[in-house]
Amino acid sequence: MDTQKMSYEAGQAQGQVQGQAEQKTSNLMDMASNAAQSAKETVQEAGQTVMASAQGAAEAVKNATGMNKK
Repeated sequence: MDTQKMSYEAGQAQGQVQGQAEQKTSNLMDMASNAAQSAKETVQEAGQTVMASAQGAAEAVKNATGMNKK
């Protein structure tokens, strides 16, 4: 096998490995992005639940103390 052909094949192999590594990196970044988006949505939902609970508790206190009379 001549040196030029060996060099070409080594370059081809390196290109394949690099392409696979870039694809894996891209996949991992997509997964991380999806996880971050999911976490953000979960936190937002939890915040809305806490707000609703606090509003409900405030209404209960107003009703119990008679502050809700019109």
